[in-house]
Amino acid sequence: MDHEKPCVCVLDASTYVGFWILKGLLNRGYIVHAAIQKDGEKEIEKQIKDMEKVEERLLVFHVDILDYQSILVALKDSSALFCCLDSPDSYDEKMVDLEVRGAINVVEACAQTDSIEKIVFNSSLTAAIWREDICSDKDVDERSWSDQGFCRKLKLWYALAKTLSEQAAWALAMDRMLCMVSINAGLVLGPGVTQQNPRSTMFYLKGAAEMYENGVLAFVDVNFLADINIRAFEDRSTGGRYFCFNQIVNTEEEAVKLAQSLSPLIPLPPRYECQGSEVYAERLKTKKLNKLVEGTAC
Repeated sequence: MDHEKPCVCVLDASTYVGFWILKGLLNRGYIVHAAIQKDGEKEIEKQIKDMEKVEERLLVFHVDILDYQSILVALKDSSALFCCLDSPDSYDEKMVDLEVRGAINVVEACAQTDSIEKIVFNSSLTAAIWREDICSDKDVDERSWSDQGFCRKLKLWYALAKTLSEQAAWALAMDRMLCMVSINAGLVLGPGVTQQNPRSTMFYLKGAAEMYENGVLAFVDVNFLADINIRAFEDRSTGGRYFCFNQIVNTEEEAVKLAQSLSPLIPLPPRYECQGSEVYAERLKTKKLNKLVEGTAC
């Protein structure tokens, strides 16, 4: 059977974001290698295995990101890797190290796979916004990085994991001369997010009050995020980092709406009424994202 679209790999496909990228790729006619870690989201893993029974363009692989060989097997014949690493458990200093080691293994495996044309590495806005001068009025864009020492001091382990794993991926990708883009997503929202992605949601929101007051609390719809991932692969002119979000939360009304959308993860008093009218300055910039959406990624 002749397939127009190439084979691509999503790792870890059992993460919330990975699953939506997988579905988007299948809808566009790609052959997809769904690489799943053993401790992934069980509900999503079950859905993927059910899909494999009826979808001939979907193949499931079980991988361990610390087992280099298992990654190579999943990548075989793939022209792209969509990398989505998230801890299924809690984030702490040990998990930071594991995620960094996993990112290095994944990128090195791509370097050893001749068919790979591009890596789309899913990171986070939290890899860019946390530093000592978070209260300054400076704009935050793709050149910004979170400060490691500041993250450690405040025990922002999720942000530290995203920062260090993305930096490690970039360093190795450049050393191996691989084509890579990173997608630095805001807080991911979408269908079933409170059931299927509760831990990552709460880890992202550590320090939410400071993010909100400093104009850097933003969210993205998971369907939009998946579409941007695929665009970043298909558009040959893409490169570097891309901030990806739909809206910055900078008023109390928007903050309450966000909390309501994440119920019961974030409890709100019954009949809560907005008290303030302050509008915080938006500091996140998305010029590169806008160009990608408009079809001019340079």
